[in-house]
Amino acid sequence: MEPFKATTIIAVRRDGKTAMAGDGQVTFGENTIIKHRAKKIRKLYNNSVLVGFAGAAADAFTLFQRFEGKLEEFHGHLERAAVELVKEWRTDRAIRNLEALIIAADAEKILLISGSGDIIEPDQDVIAIGSGGGYALAAAKALLAYSGLPAAEIAREALGIAAGICVYTNDQIYVVELTSEKEAAGDGVDS
Repeated sequence: MEPFKATTIIAVRRDGKTAMAGDGQVTFGENTIIKHRAKKIRKLYNNSVLVGFAGAAADAFTLFQRFEGKLEEFHGHLERAAVELVKEWRTDRAIRNLEALIIAADAEKILLISGSGDIIEPDQDVIAIGSGGGYALAAAKALLAYSGLPAAEIAREALGIAAGICVYTNDQIYVVELTSEKEAAGDGVDS
């Protein structure tokens, strides 16, 4: 799977909270930045699922719509909606060639979803995609292991580190966070 040269998205889960961060850069071709503050993360299904994308924007928006429909159809069940999206993505002639990667996360799981049929749940509570994904992932893993920062701050800091290295990632960082029902009810782990 070749990384997309247009963005960096990272998802981190810690202490009952899931955060996703994305940079704001939109690149046209190999050498032109056409937007600095794009928001590439959306909340879906009653604000209980975060979805971020790397790849062609029009393709990603089409996939957001399809995925939102699958979440509605399967009552917010993240894995089931992901499986059905991937099956459709691979077999429907209208969307078969869409070029994007998606990270989808709820309060309990983080998934990477691709058009080649991959649905990957990472071993650790962190995953990143896009051109700066490797840098952000390494930074986030270190922050998870050696700091007490909450999920949202780890995502923000990791993306900031990636922005300092990757020319396709900027420092206009947008962070969105979900809280598990247990945490919202006060039954979660204090951070």
